[in-house]
Amino acid sequence: MPQLLQKNSLLQQFYFSKSEMDKLLIISCLFSLCMMMIRLLVTGKVLFLFLPWNLFLAYIPYYISSRLQLRPDWIAHKGKFALLLLIWLLFLPNSFYILTDLFHLELREESNRWFDLTLIFSFAWNGILLGILSVRQMERIFNLSVGIKNEFFFLYPVMWLNALGIYIGRYMRFNSWDVITDPFQLIGEISMMLIHPFRNFFAWGMIGCFSVLMTIVYISLKRIGKAMP
Repeated sequence: MPQLLQKNSLLQQFYFSKSEMDKLLIISCLFSLCMMMIRLLVTGKVLFLFLPWNLFLAYIPYYISSRLQLRPDWIAHKGKFALLLLIWLLFLPNSFYILTDLFHLELREESNRWFDLTLIFSFAWNGILLGILSVRQMERIFNLSVGIKNEFFFLYPVMWLNALGIYIGRYMRFNSWDVITDPFQLIGEISMMLIHPFRNFFAWGMIGCFSVLMTIVYISLKRIGKAMP
């Protein structure tokens, strides 16, 4: 009986007490993890075990923005808010980065490709959801604390930095924490991109396309949410 009560308490804490959106995220993430376990058991290969780690990194900015909504005193404290905003910006690209893991489908066998497509896309979808919800939460915080007359003044700079972070992670192979562990090499690589923009046409093209795409996705989901009864 005590064990049953303890299990019910854990369910109440981690599922039943959550909002409808959080419940949906939990179910969706569990689906992705179940697919990962099925692939591991069937193939015996650990090829995609980086996906849960990437999803965990995608959860960090959502956790930060969710906590900020519950702690207005953190927002009022300029130093603390600036630090959390910086950390949020550093980890936000991880939410959308998983979409680029679809590149790994090129190396898969044709017979298993449908399963791997579903597997990777499910993780990517969860990452995108976490990113979109986190940006929405932060947009609300900025609206209340600063006041934004036009959403694009907040949204596009965030999505541009987001796209830059995705490029840095996918092609330069830096991680979010390299800002602290390897800042000089990171700054040097970005500086070269800025100094020689035409030599890095591919990079800026990718960053521009991704920033526009993510802006369109965000606004579309935002408008759909408002339009639905």
